[in-house]
Amino acid sequence: MTQLTLESCTKTFGALTILHGIDLEIEPGEFIVFVGPSGCGKSTLLRMIAGLEEISTGVMRFDGRIVNTETPSDRGIAMVFQSYALYPHMSVRENIGFGLKLAGQPRAAIDAAVEKVAVMLQLTSYLDRLPKQLSGGQRQRVAIGRAIVRNPSVFLFDEPLSNLDAALRVATRVEIAKLHARMPGTTMIYVTHDQVEAMTLADRIVVLNGGRIEQVGKPLELYEKPANLFVARFIGSPAMNVLPCAIDGEGRVALPSGDLLTVWRYGRSGAGHAGVRPEDVVVRDDAPIAGRVELVEQLGEVQLLHVDVGTDEPMIAKVARDARFLAGDTIRLGAEPRHWHVFDADGRAIAPQQVAP
Repeated sequence: MTQLTLESCTKTFGALTILHGIDLEIEPGEFIVFVGPSGCGKSTLLRMIAGLEEISTGVMRFDGRIVNTETPSDRGIAMVFQSYALYPHMSVRENIGFGLKLAGQPRAAIDAAVEKVAVMLQLTSYLDRLPKQLSGGQRQRVAIGRAIVRNPSVFLFDEPLSNLDAALRVATRVEIAKLHARMPGTTMIYVTHDQVEAMTLADRIVVLNGGRIEQVGKPLELYEKPANLFVARFIGSPAMNVLPCAIDGEGRVALPSGDLLTVWRYGRSGAGHAGVRPEDVVVRDDAPIAGRVELVEQLGEVQLLHVDVGTDEPMIAKVARDARFLAGDTIRLGAEPRHWHVFDADGRAIAPQQVAP
């Protein structure tokens, strides 16, 4: 079990700064997911942890030991990449055991370790096949097995599912979750741009944007209490609806039309943003927001209504699959006060202080 600590770590390439003062502590045995848009620095951060990129400034510790100048092999890590990188002329058995062979392990020990990993990843019946005889999901499991067999203290996954089709992504994601459950003492760090993967796999999520950490927390914590507008919009699918609002002199939140959006009071006044998740939006005749249905997406279990409410982006409501709405319908939208999120003009979340009488 390994604890990782990053203290004010930065990464620069010439005059370009990729990561700005990263401070993060990862507990032994945690499954941590780095998530964020393309170019946010998540893969660079993973490569710094692996020792594949030098740290420009700052300190990285493994169990208190400074590892800034240690090689990847000295850190006790194993990495699974986006591409499988299997040896095409070797069987599954040989691919999984190749690292142990290079380390000079005896044949009996290699065979025993490979068999154990094959059982864990349901690869026993494929051990004598070549990679070209496997599906994409099976190849990725072989790549994971090659990492497991080394018995690392830290697993690093760099977008391992991005080359798989939708069905295989789901199946392999489940396998990775089961793998973590079977290896509770192993710290795992996983990079993805897919917030669904982050929500379903992580013990804690690290949301990155522009080389900075926006928020760290448990999946539901980030979903229910986003620290700012970026996290609110990035976590959740469909994304949170965000409307311009004003906080009046009494700390009440209102739409530009003057309609009160919530009955909570906030300890400030001025322009801001109000957000509500699509599943919390209700269609009701006395609701404060009027709009016209632009599009109805039938997803089977639910419908998504895209409603023009006069803002730059349509407001999305998730409604029951048997609700009867058509493009062109005029409807009114709202939400219970407890479901609204309020942000100041700079996008920082504002916590309600009390309920208005």
